Amino acid sequence: MINQLKTILLMGILSVILISIGGAIGGSTGAIFCLIISLGINLFQYFHSDSIVIRSSGARPLSQNEYPQLHNMVQQLTSRAGIPMPALYVMPTAQPNAFATGRNPEHAAVVVTQGLLQTLSGSELEGVLAHEISHIKNRDILISTIAAAFASAISTIASIAQWTAIFGGFSRDEDDNGGMVGGLLMAIIAPIAATIVQLAVSRSREYLADESAARLTRNPRALANALLRLESSAQRIPMQQATPSMAHMYIVQPFVGEGMLNLFSTHPSTQSRVDRLYKMVV
Repeated sequence: MINQLKTILLMGILSVILISIGGAIGGSTGAIFCLIISLGINLFQYFHSDSIVIRSSGARPLSQNEYPQLHNMVQQLTSRAGIPMPALYVMPTAQPNAFATGRNPEHAAVVVTQGLLQTLSGSELEGVLAHEISHIKNRDILISTIAAAFASAISTIASIAQWTAIFGGFSRDEDDNGGMVGGLLMAIIAPIAATIVQLAVSRSREYLADESAARLTRNPRALANALLRLESSAQRIPMQQATPSMAHMYIVQPFVGEGMLNLFSTHPSTQSRVDRLYKMVV
């Protein structure tokens, strides 16, 4: 419940940032324009995010005859979770990883990599699938996708505002200097703030999916072990099909980051996730 409330608050902050930057740059007209943009982003992402992501990943449908064990696992887990069976896809990559997509449980898909099917034990695979099914049940995919779209829109509008200021688009009158400076400062600060909020949304949903998966399987240790194995593999095996804009969707970060890069990771540290899961072991 705490994570759910936190997500609602963070999404509200993203909306406020988007509308505020519009107001700082273009007054009430700019705020209304940005509000319309935010509504348009939500509608587009609601209907098209799943198909775009699947095409971008290069995944193909996975038939039941091809991997019956996976289909049976997902059927059992979705039955326990009380949601429909999602479509299953496989990505032709050696890095073991997985993600879920779709606007709601009725229009959802789980995508696994070839490496995932070849690397994990049965209980570990079940833990990963339960994590992704929990994302679907909790509607995390839609929330995270909209958060990413908000952050992208804010960055784009801020970039336009900065170039407008550079080329004299803002008024140069002395009385308007304060507004010009304020608009320029907002254009610089807003993308940073939006990125921080987006990361907070993503990390909060990962913790929630871990907890839900542990309850679904009644085996938090298996998911913890899977996370450690996946992180180790991600450090050794590159993921060519993934893009930075999709990184927040995977169960573990598909790209290796060090130092300052870890501060801007879409995922909590694997060790913190594992520690939380081990606290659930009875």
